[in-house]
Amino acid sequence: MVEAPHILVIDDDARLRSLLNNYLSGQGFRVTVAASAAGARAMLEGLSFDALVLDVMMPGESGLSFLKSLRATKSAVPVLMLSAKAEAQDRIAGLAQGSDDYLTKPFEPEELLLRLNSLIRRTVSNNAAREEIVFGPFSFNLSLGELRRGADTVRLTSGEKDMLRKLAKAGGQAVSRDALSSGGGIEATRKVDVQINRLRQKIEEDPSSPRFLQTLRGQGYALVTAHG
Repeated sequence: MVEAPHILVIDDDARLRSLLNNYLSGQGFRVTVAASAAGARAMLEGLSFDALVLDVMMPGESGLSFLKSLRATKSAVPVLMLSAKAEAQDRIAGLAQGSDDYLTKPFEPEELLLRLNSLIRRTVSNNAAREEIVFGPFSFNLSLGELRRGADTVRLTSGEKDMLRKLAKAGGQAVSRDALSSGGGIEATRKVDVQINRLRQKIEEDPSSPRFLQTLRGQGYALVTAHG
């Protein structure tokens, strides 16, 4: 069963927090609420969320300040900002700090729901794209360990899947034999060479002159996905 998306609502208005909690819960979301930026940080330390609904104007630390610090941590969680200010410069300020959408108070709960669903769908789609790499006629799904040539599945052993994952995650950079063997010693690194040769038989037109799975002398192996 797929778990329902988890939303963190951050607003100092107790009535609005309660309204959004009840409404979003009724729409099938899991909802956690916080009355301040400090409260939101405490929640984020122990929980993961699929989206944040964040009020701009809060006593103490503002929503904009909180969002700036959140993005500084490289968090990519989608954020829908709420504000009583409708001026263009206010929307621009929110977007400049890293918000993904902006909704002016008062708003219809249905509109907030539509915007949240859109943000979550976009994030799921982006995550799925990052889980797949393409090189030549091949595509490799990192989470599934599935290699395809067009519509056809290329059979891989579990060891080949793990190796291809490590190479794919390196983004074209060299991965040492030791890293590919998970530090298993000389015998394990020799097995790496054998597995590399087997992989080349499956993905290279000419395994003796590999296009994708290249040897970088003194560094290891690299999966090259981009060609000019």
